[in-house]
Amino acid sequence: MAETKSGKSENPVTILIIVLVLVIFAFWSTKKNSVLAPNSDTNQAVSPVEDVSNGSVNTVNPTASISYAQALVKYKNARLQLNNICQASPDKMTFKNNTNIMIDNRASLARIVKLGSVFSIKAYGFKIVNISSLALPATWYVDCDKSKNVATILIQK
Repeated sequence: MAETKSGKSENPVTILIIVLVLVIFAFWSTKKNSVLAPNSDTNQAVSPVEDVSNGSVNTVNPTASISYAQALVKYKNARLQLNNICQASPDKMTFKNNTNIMIDNRASLARIVKLGSVFSIKAYGFKIVNISSLALPATWYVDCDKSKNVATILIQK
């Protein structure tokens, strides 16, 4: 056993557990703070800002939480709603480059959404995503689960 300056010996199992916990925490923190990479087009970037489901908020910065009601007000002109059969409303939208928008899942089941990158939105949850493109104007198509091109987003300067 290793001895500390105080003369007490530390259990190697305890040290191993502490190291393991630190490694797991470091991995979890890195994974949680990672930005979604765009899929095939290097000119597109979509990064989730907030993942909100059932009234709880999971954010990179927990102090910046936003409720569903607050998000409805804040993103009233930048909200794409997906219904229970993956129909988008509105189905055509135009935004300036580097804009945050709300993707709102009003279905009772989680959705896989493709908007530059692929991400999931929990049942009755929403995500705030930032959309940007190096090449402008850019047209993006939104996929919801197996439904393709449920919405079109035009990104302009």
